[in-house]
Amino acid sequence: MRQAVHEIVVSTRGRGLYEFTDEVQRWLQEVNIQAGVVTLHVQHTSASLLIQENADPEVRRDLEHFFARLVPDGDPLFRHTCEGDDDMPAHVRTALTAVNLSIPVSGGQLALGTWQGIYLWEHRVRSHHRRVILHVLGE
Repeated sequence: MRQAVHEIVVSTRGRGLYEFTDEVQRWLQEVNIQAGVVTLHVQHTSASLLIQENADPEVRRDLEHFFARLVPDGDPLFRHTCEGDDDMPAHVRTALTAVNLSIPVSGGQLALGTWQGIYLWEHRVRSHHRRVILHVLGE
């Protein structure tokens, strides 16, 4: 068994979903793992990771609209607003989603479905540079 660790920085332009599947796949090619599992971890409390459809952008738009209704910015329920009206809603959105993903690797490729992509979901309104750590274990 071999393993490798790598960091990817996803630059965001504010709230939304940012696909970085190709970056993960390129790194897998570099480390030449043919079979195993890759784990991704975002090192932030106001962004999350998800596997989602990468064909129709309406899916991502609908997800964003649903979460805007579910956890609205400026909700008077929240007391933690140190960084603005989107501060606590961003943390709640992260708590409702995931900061870790595990994806099988088969034949040197991510074992994703036809329409699946890996996304960083930025929950803050302003832009950020989000660090995602990748760890692969396999052979």
